[in-house]
Amino acid sequence: MPSRYTMKGTTVRTPPTFLPGGTRALGDSTVTRFGYGAMQLAGPWVMGPPADHDAALAVLRKAVDLGITHIDTSDAYGPYITNELIREALHPYPESLFIATKVGANRDARGGWPPARRPEDLRKQVRENLQRLGVEVLDLVNLRMGDAEGPRPESLAEAFGTLAELRQQGLIRHLGVSNTTAEQVAEARAIAPVVCVQNMYNLAHRHDDELIDRLAADEIAYVPFFPLGGFTPLQSETLSNVAARLGATPMSVALAWLLQRSPNILLIPGTSSTAHLHENITGAGLILSDEDVAELDSIGC
Repeated sequence: MPSRYTMKGTTVRTPPTFLPGGTRALGDSTVTRFGYGAMQLAGPWVMGPPADHDAALAVLRKAVDLGITHIDTSDAYGPYITNELIREALHPYPESLFIATKVGANRDARGGWPPARRPEDLRKQVRENLQRLGVEVLDLVNLRMGDAEGPRPESLAEAFGTLAELRQQGLIRHLGVSNTTAEQVAEARAIAPVVCVQNMYNLAHRHDDELIDRLAADEIAYVPFFPLGGFTPLQSETLSNVAARLGATPMSVALAWLLQRSPNILLIPGTSSTAHLHENITGAGLILSDEDVAELDSIGC
């Protein structure tokens, strides 16, 4: 008989263990290395509601039903749309579900991501995340630095210190950083424990190779955003050739490569389709040979 856990008085099966990559620690929790990123549940360019509200709810419910225990979101997605969908679809949440959110940016009418990292901005964003997700404590809050072009060499001390204070007040369990340089990661770690770093990283964008290895040695998770290239999907003849040899899709190979790249990598690919969700899970389960990996590694050189 499978073990069971309780969801607000309802008995539910423990998530299955067949998800690719298995599990790893994230703070004081254990999560599936294959997670789900909720960004694509919002409308085009992450603005407005989804075209199919019921389909968005179905994807979230299917993700949990398949055993995914790590969901990544932000009140800036929509804005507010994805957090509202998560609450509608999944609340009351399974005890095993770990929801990571992000603060540090707002949205403007043109779909931009203007920074919002003053202490009063961050306190407001944390309160709004608590309210929209329907929780008393946020599992993980990532501080988003830089801008849409990438990280910027600036101090995060005031902003991260504000989140550390909110953590001490019991509103946040764990802290992470996003869109940051290695120097900013070190600066944050000097202020409060950092359980994960969330930066852009994939086969073709490998600027964080050294940082990933350093974090792995310190048992800190690395969560790549845009693992498949983001709004411009990965394009590589080498990737296509490896995929053809394996009888797989290029995106499947790219996800499998990430899981094999380092044990501290947690995946959060997003989709608004249950069929695509199944494809991502199946594809990430590919086992790449040393020859495959060596060939793929050449893409980022």
